[in-house]
Amino acid sequence: MRNAWNKIWRPAVVLLLLLIIWQISVTFFQIEEWLLPSPLSIGREALTSWESFSLHLLSTTKLSLYGFLIGTAVGLVIAITLHRVTFLRKAIYPLLILTQNIPIIVLAPLLIIWFGFGLLPKLIIITLVCFFPITIACLDGFMQTPAELKHYMKMSGANSRQLFWKLEWPFSLPSIFSGLKISATYSVMGAVISEWLGAKSGVGVYMNLASSSFRTDRVFVAIFAIMILSLLFFFIIQLLEKWFVHRKGRSV
Repeated sequence: MRNAWNKIWRPAVVLLLLLIIWQISVTFFQIEEWLLPSPLSIGREALTSWESFSLHLLSTTKLSLYGFLIGTAVGLVIAITLHRVTFLRKAIYPLLILTQNIPIIVLAPLLIIWFGFGLLPKLIIITLVCFFPITIACLDGFMQTPAELKHYMKMSGANSRQLFWKLEWPFSLPSIFSGLKISATYSVMGAVISEWLGAKSGVGVYMNLASSSFRTDRVFVAIFAIMILSLLFFFIIQLLEKWFVHRKGRSV
């Protein structure tokens, strides 16, 4: 508990100072609320509109989680397949990089045209955002396995499957969790982008409505909610990393 407090108190103090400077600046320069609301105004609006906003937040949380889980599964399957089948890796790896050069904001309308306004195009958008960091981190983790340990296991009679699950997979776990932490935060961004382009509920929908009606305070409520949700996903993955990696380390 003390170690956790030592890690968070400094950024918490910096954040508090930034909010105080923000509040003082808005008050001193008498900035209009529609242009830049104060932190106190944003906090009041968050409390006032929580009943309706919570439904949008719940919708985005579910969508982010579903997309993240699918993106994780796709990323791991692709990474394992490319690692086990060398000629596929040489042929497909450059194409994976090309997929990340396509702007999601441009691709999303096409997915809506092809698949409609339902759940499927939204999940595809989040999957496209999430799978790449996991795939790359996983492949890098497999490559970092010490060659001498591979040689030792082969001399002991281990086949390729045993070599993978008993050596390469455990050694790649830290890298995999690094990719998962990146993808977990990306999943929220992907969910909000997909909601911008067509949805009945969600933080993205809430932001669009607030922006079109010049409710800047509500826009900031949505922005802070996205940040908190992303941090929550990140810390959950971090806790899972500590449990799995430390447990694996003790069992080796």
